[in-house]
Amino acid sequence: MQNKVKLSKRQIKEDKFTTFMLESKQKFQDNWQFYVIGIVGVILVIAAVAYYINSQATKEEESAYKFARALLDYRNGNNQIAILSLNQIVDDYGSSTVAREATFMLGQVNYENKNYAEAIRFFEKYSREYRDDKYYLAAALAGIAASYENQGSYTEAGQKFADACEAFPDGPLYGDYQLGAVRNFVKADNFENARAHLDIILDKYKGTAVAIKAERMFYEKGRPQPQT
Repeated sequence: MQNKVKLSKRQIKEDKFTTFMLESKQKFQDNWQFYVIGIVGVILVIAAVAYYINSQATKEEESAYKFARALLDYRNGNNQIAILSLNQIVDDYGSSTVAREATFMLGQVNYENKNYAEAIRFFEKYSREYRDDKYYLAAALAGIAASYENQGSYTEAGQKFADACEAFPDGPLYGDYQLGAVRNFVKADNFENARAHLDIILDKYKGTAVAIKAERMFYEKGRPQPQT
């Protein structure tokens, strides 16, 4: 009778490992195309991510350079050239951080050139898309207000100055924006709203030049003087 060979646990594990390796090798040989395609796919994804990051950095550099040139043109009085450059930045680099600065500048330069409709368009774009910086958000709303005021649309101007106040109530220009609201609501004969903003000024800035000017604007329009 033939004796049975008893395998140790170690031999059994080694035998299983050998079987697994042989099966894996055969499986790879049968399906190597799929494995290669998968590896190539991963490499392509990594390369695409690296390219995107590099291209974004390049776009930031390009947009920053063009913005610096536009600022130089603006400071040299070449406003039309500056406007063209800033428009190109907004159109070509809309996702860059420089595009937001270019948008605000387009509102400002168009306002200075008395292109009030264009100034409103870009200030509105800024206030709609970039709301994280309260100072510039309030300034953009005030830019819209000033543009409306210069067009004689006093009710709209007063409301936008009021919006600028709400956007940054602790801002350094809060008193000026309140004054703008009083001035325009008075011009629109909307004395109820003008009075409301005057009261805010008198409460916060009583005795200052802003308060004195606001009171004069309000009462020079024929409103009765307060009883003393």
